[in-house]
Amino acid sequence: MQQEDIQQEDSQQKPQEESSTDELQNEDVLLRQKIQELEDQYLRAYADFENVKKRLEKDKSQALEYANQNILKDMLPVADTLEKALESAQSIENGEKIAEGLKLTIDNLHKVFSKYGVEVIEADSEFNPELHDAIMQVQDPEKDNGQIAQVLQKGYIYKERTLRAAMVSIVKN
Repeated sequence: MQQEDIQQEDSQQKPQEESSTDELQNEDVLLRQKIQELEDQYLRAYADFENVKKRLEKDKSQALEYANQNILKDMLPVADTLEKALESAQSIENGEKIAEGLKLTIDNLHKVFSKYGVEVIEADSEFNPELHDAIMQVQDPEKDNGQIAQVLQKGYIYKERTLRAAMVSIVKN
């Protein structure tokens, strides 16, 4: 009878061992899947972090690049006033010395503008709505329709952005 008991115990142990092996294999598969999911989540989170970091660096760079824009824009009326004073000095008798001083001041101001990326908008050809504000239309048989007839106020660009559009009159025949 002992031998029968041993055989019976062996036959009961085998299914238990097999079921415990199956359970371990299933648990192993589940753990590997969980590890894969966590690795994927980590990689996505890291990629998101890197994207945010790059975006913040770009925003910071642009903020620094255009930090002077408001100050430079506030300086434009000063340039306008100096140019009007130059025109007045040139039209008065014995105003050559004043005109010369104003011209030097204007040139120095434009050098400072240039140093910081501010350039005068060229307004001697076709009208461009991104760079020019058309204030009025005039007839000029020597020019084609849409060409700039006269610059009423200079415009300026700051690092490829329009700081102030040039006020112009355009030809309409």
